[in-house]
Amino acid sequence: MCVGLGAVATTFIAGVFAVRKGLAAPIGSVTQMGTIRLGKRTEGRAPLVKDFVPLADLNDIVFGGWDIFEDNCYESAMHAGVLDDRLLEQIKPEMAAIKPWKAVFDRQYVKRLDGPNVKKGKNKRDLAEQLREDIRNFKKEHNLSRLVMIWCGSTEIFLTETPAHQSLEAFEQGLEANDPSIPSSMIYTYAALMEGVPYANGAPNLSVDVPVMMELAQKKQVPICGKDFKTGQTLIKTVIAPGLKARLLGVKGWYSTNILGNRDGEVLDDPESFKTKEESKKSVLDYILQPDLYPALYKDICHVVRINYYPPRGDNKEGWDNIDLVGWLGYPMQLKINFLCRDSILAAPIVLDLVIFLDLAKRAGWGGIQEWLSFFFKSPMHAKGLYPEHDLFIQSMKLKNTLRYLKGEDLITHLGAEYYD
Repeated sequence: MCVGLGAVATTFIAGVFAVRKGLAAPIGSVTQMGTIRLGKRTEGRAPLVKDFVPLADLNDIVFGGWDIFEDNCYESAMHAGVLDDRLLEQIKPEMAAIKPWKAVFDRQYVKRLDGPNVKKGKNKRDLAEQLREDIRNFKKEHNLSRLVMIWCGSTEIFLTETPAHQSLEAFEQGLEANDPSIPSSMIYTYAALMEGVPYANGAPNLSVDVPVMMELAQKKQVPICGKDFKTGQTLIKTVIAPGLKARLLGVKGWYSTNILGNRDGEVLDDPESFKTKEESKKSVLDYILQPDLYPALYKDICHVVRINYYPPRGDNKEGWDNIDLVGWLGYPMQLKINFLCRDSILAAPIVLDLVIFLDLAKRAGWGGIQEWLSFFFKSPMHAKGLYPEHDLFIQSMKLKNTLRYLKGEDLITHLGAEYYD
C-alpha cells in the first residue's frame, strides 16, 4: 500500500508489472539482482539474495494506495512523465485498474499541493479509523495474507517532538483534539501499526521516528524503518565521503545544489518543507566524517545544501557538488561532481526492496526499528543512545550480515587466515 500514487509510486508499480512481463530488468534492486557471499572466499558461494532468503515473489504482490488526485495509476504515470509511453501502453490494463483511495491530507503540512480526493472526518481519530478500514477492505478484497505500507508522498513541513508524541494515550488524545503536531503522515503510521502492518517512511517527515510509534511497533512486533529514500545527491555523498575519510583527506567545504522540476521539487520550493529535507540531507556528513574524532580535518566544514524548483527539468533532476579538500601539508584541492539523474528511477528499486525486506522481517518476527535497512535511507532510524550509520559500505555489510544471521550462516568480518577469509 503506497501513500501517494505519484511519480515514485507509479514508477515502482509499473516497473514490477514490466519485470513480470519480461519487458525490462529490475536494475538497482538488491532483492532481485543482488548476490550475497557465503563462507570463505575459497568456497565460491555467492547465490542471489532472492535464492538465499525466502522473499515474496513479484508475482504475488498486489498494489493499492491513497492519493489526493483521482487519476488511476496509468494516468498518474503518464502525467509524471518518468516512463516511456510505449512501455506504459504495454502495462496499461494493470496500471489503469489501480485507482487511489481518498487520502488523509491537510494543506497545513504540504502548502504547495491540493487535490479533491481527500477524506473528511470529525477529527484526526476518525480519519485514522477510516484508514484502518481501507487497510482491512484491501486485505479482504484481494484475499491477502500480508500487507506492507510505504510512504511515497510529499515532504511535510518541519516538525519537532511534542508531548503528544510521547505515549499512546497522549497520541490518541491528540488525535481526538486535532493536535497540530500530528501531521497526515503520522495518522497513516498510526493506522498501519494498529493494524499490524510494517511501515517504511520514504520522506523526511516526522511520522514514525517518535517515541509513541517506536513503542507501538515494539509492542505489536511490527517492523518499521525510515526515513527519506537515499537517491541522487545523497547517494553519491555517502559513497564519496567515506572514501575521503578513509584516506584522511580534509574537507573545508561541501556545497550541494539541486534542480528538480517534478511535484517533489514544487513542494520543496516551500521553505518549511525544504527545512525538513535540509535536515535530512545535511546530517549525513556529520556522522560519516566524525568531526569530534578528527577535528583537524573536519571540525570547521562549511556544508551548504540547496534545492531549486526548475519545472523544465521534470523528474530528471541534476545535482551539483563542489568539495574543497585539504591534502598533504595543507595543500588545497577541489572535487566537482555533476550527477544527471532520474529521481523516481533511483527511488523505485528502493521501494521494491523495502517492501520485500519489511515483509521478510515481519515473517521473521522482528519488530521495531530495522537498522539493517539503513542502506536505503538518507536519515536512517536507529536505536536510542546510538548514532545512525550513514556510510553506504558499512550499511551494505550490515544488511547482508543480517541476512546471513537469519539463515544461520557465518557473518563476514574479513578477519581470519590470509587465504581463507
